[in-house]
Amino acid sequence: MQSSGKSSATVGAFLALSLVWGASFLFIKVGLGGLSPAQVVLGRILFGAAALAVIMLVTRRRWPRELRVWAHLAVVGTTFCVIPFSLFAGAEQVLPSSLASIYNATTPIMTLLLTPLVLRTERLDRARIAGLAIGIAGVVVLSGPWRLIGDADLSTTLPAQLACLGATLSYGFSGLYLRRFVSGLPYDAVTLASAQLAMAALVSLLLAPFLAGGPVALSPAVVLSVTALGVLGTGVAYIWYTRVIREWGPVRASTVTYLTPVVGVVLGVLLLGEHVHWFEPVGGAIVILGILTSQGMLHRRLARPLPPATPAAKGPGEPVAR
Repeated sequence: MQSSGKSSATVGAFLALSLVWGASFLFIKVGLGGLSPAQVVLGRILFGAAALAVIMLVTRRRWPRELRVWAHLAVVGTTFCVIPFSLFAGAEQVLPSSLASIYNATTPIMTLLLTPLVLRTERLDRARIAGLAIGIAGVVVLSGPWRLIGDADLSTTLPAQLACLGATLSYGFSGLYLRRFVSGLPYDAVTLASAQLAMAALVSLLLAPFLAGGPVALSPAVVLSVTALGVLGTGVAYIWYTRVIREWGPVRASTVTYLTPVVGVVLGVLLLGEHVHWFEPVGGAIVILGILTSQGMLHRRLARPLPPATPAAKGPGEPVAR
């Protein structure tokens, strides 16, 4: 049985993770007030890589030595960090941070969509197909296509929304790639994450002369936002997520996806004065319904048999053992 102290620490890590990942979209928006999207991404990745490198040094972990491992982690660093971070940062030049955080919840749907292509031994069953269909319907509602008529701003916001979907598609591919090529490697999660961010930092530095130019207007808010985005949202958060996965398992840990949009929307509205249209949270809720359907959670709850009636369980208000 899990001790209450250990359970409380895991709950704390889960809540901190949902808060930090939900706030990441706010940090991006504030960072864009003085930096270009590529500069925000570069700062985020460098701060995150530095934080994990310090953890590697303090815990005396050894870096991988095999070239094959570094090649796989270069792919993960690019598809899990460089590409989606860049797409979200570019999108938030146009979109509210709250809307970007809602779009982030489509990551499991994108993972489901790519599963037969990346993991060819796995096939989509009926529950997953139904969940995928519901999730796609949620994305349609979230984008608000009926605004095409008479909405001049949609020509600008639609590409940004597609960029958000491209980011979650990249997240989905990266997660599947990790499972296929990286999960069986003889290194712990902290070591793999540190090496992955190191490769992401290398790719970002190579691209910086071409993409990260332009004026820089630093302010305390911009510096603190990018630092928090890197150290907490890209570095320490991974350690928290690892703890939650170890204690609760990957399925239960993935429910953090449901909380981050709530945090992102609340922070965007309260701190940045953003406005949320009715169809954005509704679309996000439909996406989450699709995720629950694909995981079979709704079916299990509906199909759960009622406990047999016993004399001891007839009294109203008495608990029934499960």
